[in-house]
Amino acid sequence: MALLRLIGRRLALAVPGLLGVVVVTFLLNRALPGDPAAFFAGPAATRQAVEEVRARLGLNRSLPEQFLSYVRDLARGDLGASLTTGQPVVQDLVARLPASLELTLAGLLLAMAVALPLGVAAATRPDSWIDHASRVITTAGVSLPIFFTGLLLVYVFYFLLGWAPAPLGRLDAFSIAPSPVTGFLVLDALIARDVTVAWAAVKHLALPAITLGLFAMAPIARMTRASMLGVLSSDFIRTARASGLAPSTVLVTYAFRNAMLPVVTLLGMVLSFLLGANVLVEKVFAWPGIGSYALEALIASDYAPVQGFVLMMATLYVFLNLALDIIYGLADPRVRIEA
Repeated sequence: MALLRLIGRRLALAVPGLLGVVVVTFLLNRALPGDPAAFFAGPAATRQAVEEVRARLGLNRSLPEQFLSYVRDLARGDLGASLTTGQPVVQDLVARLPASLELTLAGLLLAMAVALPLGVAAATRPDSWIDHASRVITTAGVSLPIFFTGLLLVYVFYFLLGWAPAPLGRLDAFSIAPSPVTGFLVLDALIARDVTVAWAAVKHLALPAITLGLFAMAPIARMTRASMLGVLSSDFIRTARASGLAPSTVLVTYAFRNAMLPVVTLLGMVLSFLLGANVLVEKVFAWPGIGSYALEALIASDYAPVQGFVLMMATLYVFLNLALDIIYGLADPRVRIEA
């Protein structure tokens, strides 16, 4: 019951935030420079043609009227149609979301696979060479702009060494994508038992995932190191060591498990950051995700896809935090009691 109260409380707190996102997104998109009607009418269009396009788009009405119309459509699940693709925004987002999720989760898993052991090793051997190496890696991860890291990896591994395929999407022109099951290209290829396509998808996924992983590695490694140092100096760890328990048991069963609680909270923030950073990474690697879709719509002053992208990111962020609260409540009973 305490866990259900926690979930209900988090959902109630999320409703005002989502309403605020709807209002702010609508106003910010209208404040962006550029006239969508003039853009889609063409450079040679007359003033009358521009006004006709503006009336067809509903941009000749007042802002309150546009907002009410937008909210009514949103309540029906209608995010509008993209003027650049000619398709409903919901359809475009659903088709592109698996590509973004595959890239984001691959980057996060890669970062966790490196950052967690690195943070633990740095905490158990403070001021050693591995501790200094951890600091250098984490500093470089947060110092380099993510688009620069992507371009650098492309230059080294594609242009100089020739190890990576061309950064032109999820598959090359000679590979046939498997039938979509999960939307994750690697998993779908493995389900179809097409090892060749699965390996080609992994090679295309490697560089953008490493780019995101380097960006996410720094905060995870730092938090793991700081949390492990705090736990290792606590009284119950000294008691466990004095009881004659094996060092591996003390480290894994007692120290690591308790140190992971703040790291779990950080993972939600990192994942939300990665979803935002996808915009630049997808553009660098021509990845057909929702980030590149929103960026192209923003350049074209296409309001509907940008609004749909921001609303989807806000909704994912809310449910991601809800899932983390549930995991945190299962791991730490004190959270359920406080709720």
